[in-house]
Amino acid sequence: MSEAPRRLDPRRLVAWMRRPWRARRRAVPAAPAPPAGEKKINLGLQGGGAHGAFTWGVLDYLLEDGRLAIEGISGASAGAVNAVVLADGLVRGGREEARRRLAAFWRAASRDGALPEAQRKVLDRLFWFAPGSGSPMQAWLEALSQYFSPYDLNPLNINPLRDLIERFVDFDAIRRCERLRLFISATNVQTGRLRVFPREAVTADVVMASAALPLLFRAVEIDGVPYWDGGYMGNPVLFPLYHTTETEDLLIVQINPLRRDGVPTSAKEIMNRINEITFNSSLLAELRAIEFVGRLIDEGRLRRGSGAGEYRRINVHRIALANNGLPGDSKLNNDFDFFQMLHRAGRRAARRFLDAHYDDIGVRGTVDLKSEVRAEWG
Repeated sequence: MSEAPRRLDPRRLVAWMRRPWRARRRAVPAAPAPPAGEKKINLGLQGGGAHGAFTWGVLDYLLEDGRLAIEGISGASAGAVNAVVLADGLVRGGREEARRRLAAFWRAASRDGALPEAQRKVLDRLFWFAPGSGSPMQAWLEALSQYFSPYDLNPLNINPLRDLIERFVDFDAIRRCERLRLFISATNVQTGRLRVFPREAVTADVVMASAALPLLFRAVEIDGVPYWDGGYMGNPVLFPLYHTTETEDLLIVQINPLRRDGVPTSAKEIMNRINEITFNSSLLAELRAIEFVGRLIDEGRLRRGSGAGEYRRINVHRIALANNGLPGDSKLNNDFDFFQMLHRAGRRAARRFLDAHYDDIGVRGTVDLKSEVRAEWG
């Protein structure tokens, strides 16, 4: 005997028709609530070349610890690379898979990794690994770089990073994962403006654009628009996280030091410090905005909201690479021993942060924004 067809309840139909049209669209599932004992957090991953291996170490420890649930990730340059590999691992198999894929990626990206010979030659030529620091050969190559661009040194536009990214990251799977917010920044070469790519628009080209340092790689064209490294305008970009996530806690993994003792005197030291200041300027601007909004809320001049897109106090936390002793050109060192050293440093820094500040997450920020962003007057 066949089952009788279900009758449509007219009252339910009328109620549905009266709902706003936006409510009729397929609802986007929110990030799942973290299990008991976990706290939700957003990650801001700064770029800094090979120093991104420090971020690998930080992420490795946070994933192993297991007490933080990641709701949103924003990355630039090397931070963008870490962000998409992390997202891919979380989508495919959770924390342990993310740890495994991050480790495999950084091994493959090292000089001892498994890049094809043609790509390895391009990488070695662009990154100048052979000459020792201070050697005549290094001085000659640095002088050569003043006259030749990546368009001259790499006429076939071979980008070793592209094949690695495409090998390790399933971008289709990331774009389908609606529970995780992901943002990658790049700099429009022609306008100088920031371009933010949300998760649903992230591709291998977007990551390449975010990591395209002008003196090492050609500009990456997306829809006919050329892009350079995202660190110039958003390192990392933070504001999209406030509009799309509910957590009020933001953990920044900072690679470029805000402060360096002493005055740089050599041309190389001067250029390195200029780059550090430049790559931190956008981050400082966003931290200044966070501090300003928080101060207005505290003074009662701005109403505090409670959801995504509303004015809220953001609890800012930071894990920073203490790299006063690292020369600027070490950002181009892709020796795996160097990566492992930075990885260990990242794990130690993450452990110290959680030991000292886990209880603060969800309660208060652990960065003194007022002194951090204060301008010097007079």
